[in-house]
Amino acid sequence: MNEELFRQLDGLEEKYKKVWIDVCSIESPTNYKAGVDAVGEYFIRLAKEQGFQVEVFEQEISGNVVCITMNENAAAAPICLSGHMDTVFPLGSLKKPLVRLEGDKIYGPGVMDCKGGLVVAFMVMEALKIIGYQERPIRFLLQSDEENSSLFSKKATINYICEKAKGSAAFINLEGAEPGEVCIQRKGVLNFTLTVKGEEAHASFCAIKGSNAILEAAYKIIELEKLKDDEGLTCNCGVIQGGSVSNTVPKECIVKINIRFANEEQRLYAIDYVNKVAEANHVPGCSTSVELTNSRIAMAYSERNIQLLEKINKIFVANGFSTLKGNKRRGGSDAAEVTMSGIPTVDNLSVVGGDFHTADEFAYVDTLLERAKRIGSIICDFEKIN
Repeated sequence: MNEELFRQLDGLEEKYKKVWIDVCSIESPTNYKAGVDAVGEYFIRLAKEQGFQVEVFEQEISGNVVCITMNENAAAAPICLSGHMDTVFPLGSLKKPLVRLEGDKIYGPGVMDCKGGLVVAFMVMEALKIIGYQERPIRFLLQSDEENSSLFSKKATINYICEKAKGSAAFINLEGAEPGEVCIQRKGVLNFTLTVKGEEAHASFCAIKGSNAILEAAYKIIELEKLKDDEGLTCNCGVIQGGSVSNTVPKECIVKINIRFANEEQRLYAIDYVNKVAEANHVPGCSTSVELTNSRIAMAYSERNIQLLEKINKIFVANGFSTLKGNKRRGGSDAAEVTMSGIPTVDNLSVVGGDFHTADEFAYVDTLLERAKRIGSIICDFEKIN
């Protein structure tokens, strides 16, 4: 058991609870570069205080990605810790104070998804430095536009992360966790925009003139929404924009579609399905175009990931922790891209909480220390336990 590491983490707990509050008090929606960069600068300051190496991958639209490394010149393969700085909450949309402690929980934007993971990672790195850990590089990668699948950077940010993680012994993605579980598979994401064009006319002539774009879109939405397999393909038509006034036949309707898929076969099927739905016409005079606006690959089953989880669970047992069950999740994550790059990966090994992507997002305060001890033990015992 890593008693000295755990003792140092115990001593750092109060410091990093404050860090947790600090970084979650910085509003950083994906489309607010200044806020995302402020989170990155916060950790850069901490890194410089510790003497860690800092590299910034600058972006024009999205926030900058930050790479913080300790033991850069160590001979063994790196272990990467990663999480994202951006959140989903529009600037100014939440009540102040943004972060509050109530009983055994901390509430606020990103406390679970995913700033809690950033805090865990840096807490571990400081403790490792204190105990003189030098066996391998530990690379901490702070992603900036994860919540929109790296749309703003046109995948440059996640490609950078995969490049920095190349050759790593393990990649631990620190999304928020569910009790007793760690993620080893995830669905992928496809986002489409359907644009239906019709013919405008006065509503009084709708029986003989005009082509209702909203009506045509409605036919298509019914077909798309038939994709409802929780283990496979799901479709949500989440945004509809059309028409101008009630007494005019609408000439345009835009539908934004989110599809989740479990594997490459389903991804290809979904693309073909959406295109066929778009081509099929029900209202004379209407036409439809479709655009794949953004996508994220699935974190498919990987024997490398299974083996990494098995090793991690052996380390947990040796250090007095319970084992974690590998699970599947419906949402997308950067862990999918890293897995596709051939790097052994586990996801959702950060603080435990719930209600993420809502104003009531929370995490259990005591899981900050517990998860730091788990991740610290993985790093310290990685070579000792096969």
